[in-house]
Amino acid sequence: MARWHLSLTIPGPEDGADAPLFQRIAWAIADEIRRGRLAPGAPLPGSRRLATELGVHRNTVIAAYAELRAEGWIEATTGSATRVAAVLAGTLPPTPQAFAPTRLGVPLEAGFDLPGPAPATSWPEPPRAQYLLAGGFPDLRQVPTQALARAWRRAITRNPAALLAYGDPRGDDRLRAALAEMLATLRGLATTADDVLVTRGSQMALDLVGRTLLSSGDAVVVEALGYQPAWAAFRAAGATLLPLPVDAAGLRVDLLPDLLARHRVRAVYVTPHHQYPTTVTLSAARRLQLLNLAATHRFAVIEDDYDHEFHYEGRPVLPLASADPHGVVVYLGTLSKVLAPGLRVGFVVAPAALLERLAELRTRVDRQGDHITERAVAELLEDGEVQRHARRMRRVYAERRDVLGEALRTHLGDAVSFELPSGGMSLWARLDDALPAEALAAEALKRGVGVYIGRRFAFDDAPLQALRLGFGGLEPAALREAARRLGESAGVVGGRRAP
Repeated sequence: MARWHLSLTIPGPEDGADAPLFQRIAWAIADEIRRGRLAPGAPLPGSRRLATELGVHRNTVIAAYAELRAEGWIEATTGSATRVAAVLAGTLPPTPQAFAPTRLGVPLEAGFDLPGPAPATSWPEPPRAQYLLAGGFPDLRQVPTQALARAWRRAITRNPAALLAYGDPRGDDRLRAALAEMLATLRGLATTADDVLVTRGSQMALDLVGRTLLSSGDAVVVEALGYQPAWAAFRAAGATLLPLPVDAAGLRVDLLPDLLARHRVRAVYVTPHHQYPTTVTLSAARRLQLLNLAATHRFAVIEDDYDHEFHYEGRPVLPLASADPHGVVVYLGTLSKVLAPGLRVGFVVAPAALLERLAELRTRVDRQGDHITERAVAELLEDGEVQRHARRMRRVYAERRDVLGEALRTHLGDAVSFELPSGGMSLWARLDDALPAEALAAEALKRGVGVYIGRRFAFDDAPLQALRLGFGGLEPAALREAARRLGESAGVVGGRRAP
């Protein structure tokens, strides 16, 4: 018998391996075979000898050999040595060679060519900070979790067979009906359950709509200051994006006819209620012009109404979809702001022909949503719990908006200018030119305050003297402290003492 000449490296907990010892020994031997250091037909030491060398019980080695035989790595016949399986000849490298980095034998790098360069992250993680002002996040501490838990328990116990089986890819029927009633009552949409498709959040809705509506070479008009994950979804569908500026009255619809004359525009993506990120509302004149242009040129208007519930000055402006006699609007919404993003409940309202195609694509992608959670949310809507929570949080967020505005004026003075938003959970603050946004954000992060700079929302990635400051997730005292630290940071960056 050839002399055993290998020293096995047995992966342990420090390598992320928590499998039984016999399994880890089997992995180590298989790795030696895979690397070519044990050739097909090479003999292995007897179980007693290997157990002695490794300092383990013989039964552990016997179990490891049994595992290797079951997987086809080794073979043994009565009265002869255990050997590396001869059938592996020609399938393994003949000599040891360098391999890509692995984790427990699994390569960390692809062994095939990936198409194109790695995509840029469309929405990086928010900064880790004690005081996070970095976006329109809801206050998850206020979510009615007890009511949600009770609704979830009712859903799973009352009709488990139906909700645990395959179901309608359009979503739970009761949730679609409850959403349709909410949209008709509060948002002016003439909808029924048949007009609604439930998705796992609004991002899935954007992806499904993009891949259904768009083909390579189609153009999509977007807001030049806007929502990058939506842009990423449309680009992934093969579309070319055309930015239009945004001003105090929303998207510059007056510039759209020029683009229509020069490009095959398939859709216009817009956030008309609280423009993302500036929070301005699309004016009535521009709304009418956009709908008329869509009807004339037969392009879709993709309306993202992501936080309709939170409007503080008068009544919310009704969606474009509520005044659409031509069937040109594809309406997207979500319960991520009014409840919680982790529930992953979004929805699409669109003409029937499009909904059928969306449902077919959804079947191929995800088959269906989480019907148990959907049924629980349906019960919260039917009981009025969601509506009561929205009314309660509207008062909470309005107070926090006012607190942040006052604190910014106190601690930053004329270095920042803004209008209190009429709705939403964030504030668009414009900075003095002497206070570079990126430097201010970096200095604030040192003081535990996380913010989003304006450049993050710019289509051309150009520096922008603005911050988007979210106030939904922090209580008034925390907002005041965050503004105070932001003022200190402005004093350092601007080379002057903060107010």
